[in-house]
Amino acid sequence: MNRTVLVMALVAVLAASGGYFLARSLSDPGDSWSATDPLPSTDDLIGKRRPDFTLRTLEGTHLSASDLDGRVWLLNFWATWCKPCVEEMPMLDRLHLEQADKGVKIIGVALDDETRARQFANDLAISYPILVGQTDVVLTGRRYGNSTGLLPFSVLVDAQGMIRWAKLGALDPAELSEHLEMLK
Repeated sequence: MNRTVLVMALVAVLAASGGYFLARSLSDPGDSWSATDPLPSTDDLIGKRRPDFTLRTLEGTHLSASDLDGRVWLLNFWATWCKPCVEEMPMLDRLHLEQADKGVKIIGVALDDETRARQFANDLAISYPILVGQTDVVLTGRRYGNSTGLLPFSVLVDAQGMIRWAKLGALDPAELSEHLEMLK
């Protein structure tokens, strides 16, 4: 394995782990889930109701999972330093534009500095909403089954708010399209 890739993967794991342990010391009293609760695996969540979250958008507003109820949506966790994340974003943007009239929504979740994520999304002309954060993003990813903290990580939710598919690693456009078709 290329030494640079190995070092980047190790840094990502350590960063996510640090966020995880910091997050375990926090608890959101307004949420039914506590940061000290056991973390679900992706397999545990398929076919179950999606966890709620509220994260900040790049525009400074907030978006909650409940705001997306009634439509199919893909939650895609990424970072500017994650090469596979960067490579799949143009495909996700095309999908967002093609599927918008069918009620499908793509939501990007950047584990990154807000300024860097905003500039990056602007440079790529990403048209789908981008949420951004640090510890709160790590916690959200873990609540959606990303127990490793690695990126990219994507979760497909149906219009009833049920998790139907999750993928750790780069998305295959054909596989993603196949899963979307099953939800229409």
